[in-house]
Amino acid sequence: MAREFKRTDRVSEQLRRELAQIIQREIKDPRLGMVTVSAVDITRDLYHATAYVTFLGLDDEKALNDALDILNQAAGYIRSLLGKRIKMRLVPNLKFVYDASIVRGSEMTALIKQARDKDSSSSAE
Repeated sequence: MAREFKRTDRVSEQLRRELAQIIQREIKDPRLGMVTVSAVDITRDLYHATAYVTFLGLDDEKALNDALDILNQAAGYIRSLLGKRIKMRLVPNLKFVYDASIVRGSEMTALIKQARDKDSSSSAE
């Protein structure tokens, strides 16, 4: 019988939870603000992981790039903390990438609301 979830799916979900806790509790850089780990993609060989993050309160491009640089520079330290928390033979190399899907989703919601308001105002006339 086939398994319900692949091992990479289970490992990536566990990494997402642990990364969120580590970034929230252990990384003490005020330039980061509030960081949310939205997803983690991991390769099949479990050597490399890409963590998709969003930042609350950071709007300009320079602040976002600075925050990503901070996380990518701290990737070795975060990886060592992951090694202590997760019982794995090999802890994957980490790369942090900005996840713009939440921003795009809110923009799409605003566009849909604007179109619905326009339709309701034109049908009322």
